[in-house]
Amino acid sequence: MSAPPGIDPGWAGSRRLLRLLRDLMKGKGSSQTRLDKVVDLIAQDIVAEVCSIYLLRSGDVLELFATKGLKPAAVHKTRMRVAQGLVGLIAAQARPVALADAQSHPNFAYFPETGEEVYQSLMGVPIMRGGRVLGVLVVQNRTQRNYTEEEVEALETVAMVLAEMLTGDSLLDVTAAGSAAAAGTMPARLSGMVLNEGLAIGTAVPHQRGIVITQVVAEDPEAELRRLDGALGKMREALDVMLARSDVARDGEHREVLETYRMFADDRGWMRRMHDAVRGGLTAEAAVQKIQNETRARMAAIKDPYLRARLADLDDLGNRLLHHLLGLEEKREEDLPNDMVLIAADLGPAELLDYDQSRLRAVVLEHGAPTSHVAIVARALQIPMIGRCGGIGTEVREGDRVIVDGETGQVLLRPSPAVLAGFAESMANKERQREAYRAVRGLPSVSRDGEAVSLLINAGLMIDLPHLRDGGAEGIGLCRTEVPFMIRDSFPDVPTQTEIYSKILDTADGKPVVFRTLDVGGDKVLPYWRGGDEENPAMGWRAIRIGLDRPALLRRQLRALLHAAAGRTLSVMFPMVSDVAEFEAAKDLLQREIEREKAFGDRLPAQIRVGAMLEVPALALQLPQLLPRCDFVSLGTNDLVQFLFAADRGNPRLARRYDALSPAVLGFIRQIARQAAEHGKPLTACGEMAGHPLEAMALIGCGIQRLSMAPQAIDPVKTMVRGLEVEPLRDCINQLLTLPDHSIREQLKSYASDRDVPI
Repeated sequence: MSAPPGIDPGWAGSRRLLRLLRDLMKGKGSSQTRLDKVVDLIAQDIVAEVCSIYLLRSGDVLELFATKGLKPAAVHKTRMRVAQGLVGLIAAQARPVALADAQSHPNFAYFPETGEEVYQSLMGVPIMRGGRVLGVLVVQNRTQRNYTEEEVEALETVAMVLAEMLTGDSLLDVTAAGSAAAAGTMPARLSGMVLNEGLAIGTAVPHQRGIVITQVVAEDPEAELRRLDGALGKMREALDVMLARSDVARDGEHREVLETYRMFADDRGWMRRMHDAVRGGLTAEAAVQKIQNETRARMAAIKDPYLRARLADLDDLGNRLLHHLLGLEEKREEDLPNDMVLIAADLGPAELLDYDQSRLRAVVLEHGAPTSHVAIVARALQIPMIGRCGGIGTEVREGDRVIVDGETGQVLLRPSPAVLAGFAESMANKERQREAYRAVRGLPSVSRDGEAVSLLINAGLMIDLPHLRDGGAEGIGLCRTEVPFMIRDSFPDVPTQTEIYSKILDTADGKPVVFRTLDVGGDKVLPYWRGGDEENPAMGWRAIRIGLDRPALLRRQLRALLHAAAGRTLSVMFPMVSDVAEFEAAKDLLQREIEREKAFGDRLPAQIRVGAMLEVPALALQLPQLLPRCDFVSLGTNDLVQFLFAADRGNPRLARRYDALSPAVLGFIRQIARQAAEHGKPLTACGEMAGHPLEAMALIGCGIQRLSMAPQAIDPVKTMVRGLEVEPLRDCINQLLTLPDHSIREQLKSYASDRDVPI
């Protein structure tokens, strides 16, 4: 039979197979009988000697459920773990595999009972629904067959239809039974990454809208294309209305990410893939879900938080599009609890705004990252959020009571009444503590014996800056200029950077701001600019090393800073400096930009101060040479501590092995503080140590009088400073640093307790 005019013969063949599968799955007979017929039909259509279906059982075990070509006795006997063999690899990666010589692949595993040793080539695709792998569909041939991209895509479409047909089938009930029983009703504790701080108790609301696609195979592809385009138009109109809402129409990065999200609705590549899926024989909604499955599979394989944010946006748009296609209404507010804790694999930024903010207590994500779009919006709306909480999607059930500890990154599911009561009391105490902290907000940061300690904030986004005005900070001790770079899809030019830095200086309103030049590399990756894979990125090509090797990049940033600070004070700090020669080279680039501005007759800053970030221990050994050449120094305690101990701070096995409050670390910092004081150069501690009252107390005892921290830490640290006597503390520190102990944390706690220092 020839294809209709204007329709590719391949698409017509695909649609024919899909219709046959649909009719077969709707037919009579047991589930097993229908699956047996399915593999026979697919094998005939694709011209393969083998077609097999493996389904995922509880415990991450793949079981052979049906086959045409392998030994029948292997059905329900051949089992493998996810990631075991080629079938397990497909399930683990949620991506297709096509091999002309499968047995030469390092992941090939031989199961004697199947008789598959005579088959050379293999093509397999995951059977997915809602981003979850249900199983694997495999075809094999005796000869070394080179499967084409079109054949892979056709098999993916078949697998997608198969997933819809299997949903609700008794076979899937069997495979899911173990998982459901495992979840049970027992309490559970999960850990994640804090994306926005805060404490909450609430009722779990899984972000699963119950979208069920009943019609998978298209009867009229042209009509389905018209439906798809009509729904796209309606979705764009609804997004424009949402963006015009007064509660989101404000300046800041959250506004920018929402506008970027809206642009994705016009992404031609995304629309083309959906159109192609419809032409391949799927209904409009099935095509959207097919592209969603592919997007989610890509998300699972990508670690880059920036790229994951973009893929999460596309996934969100897919959900919205399905609602318009199916005519589904959003959940009514009266159907949702008043204390929602939203649970999701990931969210797009606009998706968060679908929920009533007055009812939303917290958000827990299986994925997510600090620079993801939804995290930026959550911080703007002050919603506690935990990300990278593995297992939350399978462990939680709708209606479960949930505790979200946005200080430690802990999520407690179905806690006992005693635990709930204890956490509620803890939240009440925290609120009373915050009230006490607010009482010191307008008071000076001066110790009981008259020592002034400057408290500043670390900032990376515009949404951090209101804390400078309202939180009692004296300025910005660390402005992380790389964060605005990380939420964009291209490198910002000089005018764009100038606008960003000008807004920061305007908001600071005369308070000091220290701009750290671009600190990328390591765990901070720009998606539009790659430096290549490194075995040890934290100690690799990053920060000032990149700036000196790519001077045009650094000079453009310095030029923007000079423009933004015209007539004002500009403080520039170079990160990850390892020796004085690097600092001098960076200063030379700054001087070239200053001379360039003079040559063009542009207005320069009234004062320019240049400093170094001391994170590399080697630089501390050159302080006598560095200090006369700089205006200030800042301690990056996070990197400094991990380099001192040669211990990756991102490695959970080493997280508690070494303590920043050890005699080694504090003794090293005390030496740095003494040398800075001798040269009359300001020294600021900028890492995490500065934001914890006990660690901040230790830093003050080592001679540091300037601390820069997360905005929310200002009040508790100031409260500690106002209850402290510095001179006795320094005497105590000097004594404690002579100990051979692993840590002096407990001794410092006892010191604070004995003298009523609030920590």
